[in-house]
Amino acid sequence: MSATTAVPAAARRGGVRALWAGNPGAVVQRGLIAARSSSWIVVLSGFFEPVFYLASMGIGLGALIGDVETSSGVVVSYAAFIAPALLAVSAMNGAVYDSTWNVFFKLNYGRLYEGMLATSLGPLDVALGEILYALLRGLVYASGFLVIMQFAGLNLSWTALLALPAVMLIAFGFASLGMAVTSYMKAFQHMDWIQFVMLPMFLFSATFYPITVYPEWVQAIVQALPLWHGVELVRGLTTGALHPGMLWHVLYYALMIALGLLMTTRRLRALFLD
Repeated sequence: MSATTAVPAAARRGGVRALWAGNPGAVVQRGLIAARSSSWIVVLSGFFEPVFYLASMGIGLGALIGDVETSSGVVVSYAAFIAPALLAVSAMNGAVYDSTWNVFFKLNYGRLYEGMLATSLGPLDVALGEILYALLRGLVYASGFLVIMQFAGLNLSWTALLALPAVMLIAFGFASLGMAVTSYMKAFQHMDWIQFVMLPMFLFSATFYPITVYPEWVQAIVQALPLWHGVELVRGLTTGALHPGMLWHVLYYALMIALGLLMTTRRLRALFLD
């Protein structure tokens, strides 16, 4: 073995360099290059899904429902009520797709992470790189939908500009935790659990109706779900109903990101380095 190949191996034995080489951008670059050959129809489908929900329910059903009161006490049209929720859902879907199914294939079939970790990259580089790539997809979906909201007159305050960094935070949180959970899955059947969790969150996280319609014990369960925090955060920004309680939503996602990165890094190191 040459001296050049022995140095990275020795550096991995302990300390920060065993986890981090400071180059997650290489993983992101690899993902962008690979995306050139992927089907853009699949990518675009994630963007049009919330648009169709907004057109059918926000405009169609909204004509029958009328105005709705948010949890902050602001009365808005039904379309303006569900649009920020669909924006949060769009960020979640884009991030989760890339951090679960794509990661599952790379981890169990493509064996790409074994090759990456055979280089100078550490498990934290791989984890953060994959999560940042998933975040890009969530950001693309959310940015396009936010533009549609602006043209439809559903951004009711200038603070809607802050919705973009908010959805980046949401995408980062879901991508981090999604990759962490996926790293423990061994069969395609296990991936069904992800959809099993995401669908109820989508339907019940105050996306289409106020949380007050539930009994108090159900409200407590909904408020523990990550999507509810994202919906409330984005809805407060697009309607201009800012309040100190929104900082708890930000803290929730910050803890979610930290937990996801920690779990993913430890898992990749246990699988390929220890």
